[in-house]
Amino acid sequence: MSKIDPVCGMEVDESTQHKTLYKGKVYYFCTANCKTEFDRDPEGYLKSGPRGMH
Repeated sequence: MSKIDPVCGMEVDESTQHKTLYKGKVYYFCTANCKTEFDRDPEGYLKSGPRGMH
């Protein structure tokens, strides 16, 4: 099953090694860079949605 990267909006497979747990929910990322960006400001990404490719 695929998920949407909350940082860039890419489709990501749940088997990715790039994931984080925030407020009881697991978020999946396409790269370590997207995970790092999310970890810096999770509420910002959850409120505004994906900001596109960086």
